[in-house]
Amino acid sequence: MRSDVVLAIALGVGTLLSLTLYTIAGFYAEPAPMWASVLWAIGITAPLAFRRRAPCTVSVIVGVMFIIGGTVLVPEVLFTNIALFMAIYTVGAWVSDRRRAVLVRVLIIFAMFAWLLVYMFIQATDPDALPNLSRVGLFSPLVAFILIQILTNILYFGGAYFFGERAYQSARERAVLEARTIELEQERARSARQAVALERVRIARELHDVVAHHVSVMGVQAGAARTVLDANPAAARDALTNVELGARSAIDELRKMLGTLRADGDTNPEDGPSTVGVGRLGQLADESSANGLPTRFERIGAPVPIPAVVSFNLYRIAQEALTNARKYGGTHATAELRLRYLTDAVELEVTNTGTVPASARAGGLGLIGMRERVASSGGVLEVGARTRGGFLVRAAIPLGRSGDQAMEPVGPARDDTRALSSAAAHPSTPMTEDPA
Repeated sequence: MRSDVVLAIALGVGTLLSLTLYTIAGFYAEPAPMWASVLWAIGITAPLAFRRRAPCTVSVIVGVMFIIGGTVLVPEVLFTNIALFMAIYTVGAWVSDRRRAVLVRVLIIFAMFAWLLVYMFIQATDPDALPNLSRVGLFSPLVAFILIQILTNILYFGGAYFFGERAYQSARERAVLEARTIELEQERARSARQAVALERVRIARELHDVVAHHVSVMGVQAGAARTVLDANPAAARDALTNVELGARSAIDELRKMLGTLRADGDTNPEDGPSTVGVGRLGQLADESSANGLPTRFERIGAPVPIPAVVSFNLYRIAQEALTNARKYGGTHATAELRLRYLTDAVELEVTNTGTVPASARAGGLGLIGMRERVASSGGVLEVGARTRGGFLVRAAIPLGRSGDQAMEPVGPARDDTRALSSAAAHPSTPMTEDPA
């Protein structure tokens, strides 16, 4: 790497300069020849250019050159110590095989201390060595000098070992943190895509439930108006009035939903300002009867507070079930709408007489929307033809789930049973669409 080459050149130049100064200062009485010292200076610094490519090999070479220089009395002890420190540090910081890194460093340090002890033993037993240090006494100046050398080398090699180890650990922690950051970014992007997809599904479900219900009613009323236009203009006028009211009601619900979406991007359309819920099931039954499907509403059990989202979903399920019954049940079909308050759940049941479609239209969204609404509240949905004729939709949703905090208050009691007008009072014509 380029930075390592620059480091090796800088240490080489510094070593040559220091070598010259130490020689002039007479650091050793009988130093090694200058030409040998220059070659040695190159040999101990040049390998550092490859310290990160082959750290173990470089550290061994530098260690051997260091011992050779000390043995033949090369007059340089500054930059060569830096070179050896860098070599040992690099092994700890860059070798991924930690067992090998520990082994190489321990062997180098052991060899250095063995050489140091041999060298100090020779000096301590040579009467002519270190003439300025007295050998008299248990704790003589010579002993103090030897202990200083040992302590200095312990700190020196310990520092090289420790800082190399810390550098490796820090690099690993940074790598783990970077990998985790990338993973979190990917997870955030994936969550964003899922949130967009869920939002699209929610909006599509709301649009389907609002538009399909009201357009179905408008179609029935328009067909009825066309049928009796000549024979009973007053009934035709009433039917067209219902078409107008249905259109206005659809626009009103669409405006509420769009207002919720515009108000806050994090708002769930099902948590918005819509006022529909189980408290309006009786009114829904009345509207269904007025639009050509005689519907009886019955509430069973003592009403209890229901989470607003659950109440909203139950209303939409009932609305969709009655819409399908009106579209496919035939001109003489009737429907029953029941809301049961159980011990730990609430159950909605919608049944109708009349014909049952042989198969659902491919791409229909009505039953899919019902299943999604029930699943979002942790409930169970049962749909299918009844053995005695007609169709059944039953949704059971548990109460008291964690996270259900927004509760719809219990409204005023209404009649448990509603006997509603027959289809004769509101003539209609069957529609020919496939099941939604």
